[in-house]
Amino acid sequence: MAKQRVGVYPGTFDPVTNGHMDIIQRATRLVDRLVVAVARNAGKEPMFSADERVEMVRHVVESLALNNTEIKVRVFDTLLIDFAHEMGAALIIRGLRAVSDFEYEFQMAAMNAKIDPRIETAFLMASDRNQFISSRFVKEIGQYGGNITHFVSQRVADHLAQRFADRKRRDT
Repeated sequence: MAKQRVGVYPGTFDPVTNGHMDIIQRATRLVDRLVVAVARNAGKEPMFSADERVEMVRHVVESLALNNTEIKVRVFDTLLIDFAHEMGAALIIRGLRAVSDFEYEFQMAAMNAKIDPRIETAFLMASDRNQFISSRFVKEIGQYGGNITHFVSQRVADHLAQRFADRKRRDT
């Protein structure tokens, strides 16, 4: 039996966007098992808790054609390399939207390679229709009542609308 190719796709996913879904879908062509690693990342002050983000990612993954790839969604709050070891991964998958993403991602990949050169990093370019989508912009558009259904699933849009309504009630 051939060794399973395991990859980790890390991110904050606050919230998960169609751009993230595109990278997940395309990553299934590269690995037999993909672990979508939701960073607890309290330093970024996420809008949604780690558990909420995991639930949203799990829901959107259900709608994807997975190319016979097993997908797991897990929270992590350790070094990415340590998490990759824990998951048995030999590949870290990162999405790039624009040239501006590259410098940061390149530095992170170099640091990870220095820590463990056996784990490769693969960069997937965002598709044309998704390269402008970011969680930050989605939240900003949604906060001001803009239509975000072009950028996230309906369920994620509903979660965002509820969160904004809760905040508005709390602030008044």
